[in-house]
Amino acid sequence: MSDIDRIEFEAAFLLHANPYRESSQVIEVFSQDHGRVGLVARGSRRPKSRWKSVLRPFQPMRMSWSGRGTLQTLRAAEPTSLPLAFTGMCLMAGYYLNELLIALLHRCDPHPDLFAHYGSALAMLAAGEELEPTLRRFELALLSEIGYGLVTDRDAVEGQPVCAESWYEYFADQGPVPIAPGSVADGRLVVTGADLTAIGNGVFDRPESLPLAKRLLREKLNWHLGGRALKTRQVIASMHDGLTAESVGHD
Repeated sequence: MSDIDRIEFEAAFLLHANPYRESSQVIEVFSQDHGRVGLVARGSRRPKSRWKSVLRPFQPMRMSWSGRGTLQTLRAAEPTSLPLAFTGMCLMAGYYLNELLIALLHRCDPHPDLFAHYGSALAMLAAGEELEPTLRRFELALLSEIGYGLVTDRDAVEGQPVCAESWYEYFADQGPVPIAPGSVADGRLVVTGADLTAIGNGVFDRPESLPLAKRLLREKLNWHLGGRALKTRQVIASMHDGLTAESVGHD
């Protein structure tokens, strides 16, 4: 973005909001053409604010803003449809996506394709689609967009194409390293070439595919988060049993 910007009615979603001064908020927005943007929504906490019913998560809208630097000023926000409605775990999954975007995207870094993936993922969650495949595919898209996608097509030692019948140990900072089948040990992240290829393509048609994808993506995300704990994982762990918490990679 330039030093002085004036953005008009861009498709966007609110990711998070924090109180600011007496009656305002600092909001984090994910926009179609400008990526993650920080905005000051002046007066948005006043009882009669025109934005009070608009600035909410999962509400498709168009926003206008202006200013300098990485924290600018919201000028307009209009809903483009009814807010997406979530219940139960799908609601927490939506907040999980928001938290991932805030944690891993730099401000003012455009990701129009990821914006489309995000909108599709929210629509699937609102429609009651299967939770885990939706989350895994979004995680794959997010990592790919920020330049740290899962390496699933070649090994990390010699760069040879992954072989469907071979076994690999996966390292978050390297990728798949070939191993002998007899060297498989408990606790190591071991996967076949066939499963790597399927997961990389977002195909989870075998019973073991989703657990493997969850573990691979958890390791990769945790490595890029640098030990930062995600609050949504903690909330899910406190609300539901372990199986459900695993949907977003709870340790």
